[in-house]
Amino acid sequence: MCGFLVVTGKLGQFEEKFQESFESISYRGPDQHEILELSSGKMGFHRLAIMDLSEKGSQPFKSVERSHLVCNGEIYNHRQLRTDYQSRYDFQSDSDCEVILPIFEEYGIEKLCHVLDGEFAFVIERDGKFFAARDPLGIRPLFMGKSKFDRSLCFASEMKALVELCDEIEAFPPGHFFDGEKIQTFFDVREIDHRAKEALEEVYEGIHDHLVEAVRKRLDSDAPVGFLLSGGLDSSLVCAIAAKLSDKPITTFAVGIDTNPIDLKYAKIVADYLGTDHHEVIFTKEEAYDHLDDLIYHLETWDITTIRAAMGMSKVCEYVKKKTGIKVILTGEVSDELFGYKYTDFAPSAMEFQKEAQKRVEELYMYDVLRADRSISSHSLEARVPFSDKDFVSYVMGIHPELKMNWSGEGKYLLRKAFDRDGYLPQEILFREKAAFSDAVGHDLVDWLKELAEEKYSDTDYHMACEKYDFAKPFTKSLYSIVRFLKSTSQENLKQLKIFGCQIESGKTVMLKIHRQEFFLTMGRVGNKKAGQA
Repeated sequence: MCGFLVVTGKLGQFEEKFQESFESISYRGPDQHEILELSSGKMGFHRLAIMDLSEKGSQPFKSVERSHLVCNGEIYNHRQLRTDYQSRYDFQSDSDCEVILPIFEEYGIEKLCHVLDGEFAFVIERDGKFFAARDPLGIRPLFMGKSKFDRSLCFASEMKALVELCDEIEAFPPGHFFDGEKIQTFFDVREIDHRAKEALEEVYEGIHDHLVEAVRKRLDSDAPVGFLLSGGLDSSLVCAIAAKLSDKPITTFAVGIDTNPIDLKYAKIVADYLGTDHHEVIFTKEEAYDHLDDLIYHLETWDITTIRAAMGMSKVCEYVKKKTGIKVILTGEVSDELFGYKYTDFAPSAMEFQKEAQKRVEELYMYDVLRADRSISSHSLEARVPFSDKDFVSYVMGIHPELKMNWSGEGKYLLRKAFDRDGYLPQEILFREKAAFSDAVGHDLVDWLKELAEEKYSDTDYHMACEKYDFAKPFTKSLYSIVRFLKSTSQENLKQLKIFGCQIESGKTVMLKIHRQEFFLTMGRVGNKKAGQA
């Protein structure tokens, strides 16, 4: 995981804000920090060294044709691409991202995006013109804004790096590229046509082979690799595949709250079965609450579900950073969107199931993908998500939707049956039903936060807040505590968050997080304070 900030014009009186804004995301890449001055703008890059750990792998990269690149990503087919270009391009490093430049210079940005297999967000400058792109599902974050000084474009890995420089900010859409003039699509999940019905055994084999290959790609790293393990189906499958592919025990991490750490029980069953080097992290309700300010600061969202699910993930990543030398973390996100949730069992037809899956995949970058990126990158680690693999997603979305519906009474039946072989997992895990709040939090913490919000905020406080905010009104006190934290900023800065499409859930819990809501108005001050924190 890396971070960058790019301005494509002049900043005028806001020039002094560049360094401050750049440092606000330094935790994304603590290994090296570079700023490149261009006649047409400026590129700043924070590096987390994963491939080619030497200084040669530092960015921005520069080609002999004077193109410049900053990229937060992992290109999994970089070795083949390097072989294709090594006779006519002078590579300066063994970094996977450097292969982007020769392809861009030969074919342009559109074909480049189709050729790359990986997770990426990048900006390229050539002859004063800027280009940008984001991977198909938005696994790597990218934001763009218009400069307060001359309306020129700015790009950054997180929104907080643009707040002081721009007055219009939006998320760069996944599966799109910017050609210097307009944003265009190169990947659209809705354009994946489903195939004719296939035999179930053929589907099982296809799912198996594509997911195994997706995990195999993501084990390629010059830095140590670890795995988040909840004991649920998705993370357990990733670990099981990796364990079969590895010649030594993999390292797994599980997290749970102290009052009822149900996830830890099942994670240990998997860890013992696979023979992993297993670590357990336990946190208290009070620790989760005390960590809330930092968590929301990094997440840049007020979506309750996202924040709740990030509590455990952030705590376990804090442990990984402090206690181990691991820098790469594999996770189990994206499976639900592809294979269905409990509520999709009630889809009225196969096509409605497919439409919902398409919608969920399109929106991933605002929710689960955002949570995984920020929870992990805020601790200077890199997230890799096998279920988001472009080939795997295309294969699963191409399965006839009638086969994906829950006709068996068991959710994700196709995925379970695909790995009901070769001793991947014990049956109690492979066919374990998904638990509510299966993100290390549990009902205890959720209920406690609601009670705390009721105690902390009066009905008068709550109703005044509902009158104050002209959008994203907090429907409950618990939501108000989140929104207050994000909103003790000007209304204009707050509106920059509208692009997340955050859904406001009912419940009085929000006020807990809101009472520290100086988030964006004090972004410069808070950003400086946190810049040096891992």
